Amino acid sequence: MQWDKIEIQEEIMEVKLSGLEADAEAKVSFWYYDEGEHVEEGEDLVEMATDKAVFNVPAPSSGKLAKILVQEGETAKNDDVVAVIE
Repeated sequence: MQWDKIEIQEEIMEVKLSGLEADAEAKVSFWYYDEGEHVEEGEDLVEMATDKAVFNVPAPSSGKLAKILVQEGETAKNDDVVAVIE
C-alpha cells in the first residue's frame, strides 16, 4: 500500500496596528495573552498607548498567539505587524 504525502499548512494572520495618523507611534502597555495561548476573534489582544489615547487592539481571528513581535514598553508605527496568530 502506498500513502500519499499530505501537506497541512496553517493559516497565519498578522496582527497590525492601524488607525493611527501616518507618522504616529503607539507603545505597547501590556499583552492580555502570552505566546502559545488561544485567542478568540474580537477579544482584546493588546493595550496600546499614544500621547493622546489608550486603546485596545482586538484579535483579527481565532487561533494560537504564535509570536509577539513588539514587546511591552516597545513602540510600533501605523501598519506595523505587532503579533502573529496561527
